[in-house]
Amino acid sequence: MTAQTAERDLSAVIGLEVHVQLETATKIFCGCSTDADDGDGPNTRTCPTCLGLPGALPVLNEGAVEAAVKVGKAIDADIPEETRFHRKNYYYPDLPKDFQITQYDAPVCADGELSFRVEGEERTVAIERAHLEEDPGSLQHKGGSIDTADYTLVDYNRAGTPLMEIVTAPDFRGAGEVRAFLAKLEEVLEYLGVFDSTRDGSLRIDANLSIVPGDEIADDGTIATETLEAANRTEVKNISSHKGAEKALAYEETRQKNAVRRGREVEQETRHWDESRGITVSMRSKEEEKDYRYFREADLPPLRVSDWKDRIAIPELPDARRRRFREQYGLSGEAASKLTSTKQVADFFEDVAEQFDPDLAATWVADNLLGELNYRDMAVTDVSGRLNEFTRLVELVADDEITTKNAEEVVLRRMLDDGLAPDEVVEAEGLGKTDDDAVLAAVREVIEENPEAVADYEAGDDGAVNFLVGQVMGKTGGSADPGTVNELLREELP
Repeated sequence: MTAQTAERDLSAVIGLEVHVQLETATKIFCGCSTDADDGDGPNTRTCPTCLGLPGALPVLNEGAVEAAVKVGKAIDADIPEETRFHRKNYYYPDLPKDFQITQYDAPVCADGELSFRVEGEERTVAIERAHLEEDPGSLQHKGGSIDTADYTLVDYNRAGTPLMEIVTAPDFRGAGEVRAFLAKLEEVLEYLGVFDSTRDGSLRIDANLSIVPGDEIADDGTIATETLEAANRTEVKNISSHKGAEKALAYEETRQKNAVRRGREVEQETRHWDESRGITVSMRSKEEEKDYRYFREADLPPLRVSDWKDRIAIPELPDARRRRFREQYGLSGEAASKLTSTKQVADFFEDVAEQFDPDLAATWVADNLLGELNYRDMAVTDVSGRLNEFTRLVELVADDEITTKNAEEVVLRRMLDDGLAPDEVVEAEGLGKTDDDAVLAAVREVIEENPEAVADYEAGDDGAVNFLVGQVMGKTGGSADPGTVNELLREELP
């Protein structure tokens, strides 16, 4: 860019390469386990094939292809008649074969899109391609980060894990958009059942960022090819989370804009996101496509997948489920969003809603249960085996056997903290509802014991009733219904 360009408004142009580990029991080209808990330590889940030893031949994992087709259907991508594999040649310590089996000019999915909301607006990003490949091993830097470590170890347990690389068009204009897109993509992948976000390294992002003059971006957000080609592109690697992507790209955008404004050239290079320091550091010059010397993988024949799209079904996706929750259960947009935040939460809600009023079920799942789980850094999956206990708690409230306050503040919390069943908590804490005669007796005692509050009420201070309600609740150990107490007080007060 010229010094004159530096005086103009500058905008970021961002494209993503999202590497998704697909959930299969074995690796993509061999029978080694992908279970992170399986094995005795580093380099125990390996074989001649995933280590690239001479004479070992790959055999394609059908489950990985099925998962890729599901993703293609979810992003409304074209799935071709035939797909094939290539070798991508480059040397890096975590790549034992010195090449990676991937897809080049015939990916399993192409020309898709994904819509998401950011700052209250709907955005749609084009997905140019999504292809299958094998994961390299993992590097473990000891004594520092990639550029400061004392030494580096290599673990090949991950080598050969099925990856799907999802490549977007350069449609993003800011780091916040990227974070929102990644959250939506992860949500869709989890609904499909092809991805587990709890796995270490299950989602890794490489982001390409360029700085262009703001007035060269059209009103509809498009940018001329000539403008993109004229801007040097920086690739940022080693991003492993939504939040990390937002931070890394915000930093890189600022770094490049500052360079341009100072009249310096932005180098086309690959940079490493150092999360601990919150900066990107230069790794190497940016490779070009020709540097990888792609050629056909002779050990894997072409794969015909044209009929797989019709044969393989996908579940109801998040947006469709939100719409159905609003229509079927009459939920608000906010409640529907909370209750479809993950497939597990949505399934949990529907199980409860089958037995109780949908509004009651929504309140207990979306507000009470999720709130308490979030406070404890837990997820619905941590309590999914206790659905019967949770529905019993809702039943106790619905049948007016305990107060809502005690159910929320005592029973639910002890269920989560102590692992107790709701009836055990009710018995241990003596939370059964106080009968009407006992409540009335407590109301009369409180009126007798608090003449000043009674006088305030008689003088027109309606807030005095709240004080008296609290006194009655104290006398009854919180087992009285606050609404009933309020009514009785008003009837008994002078």
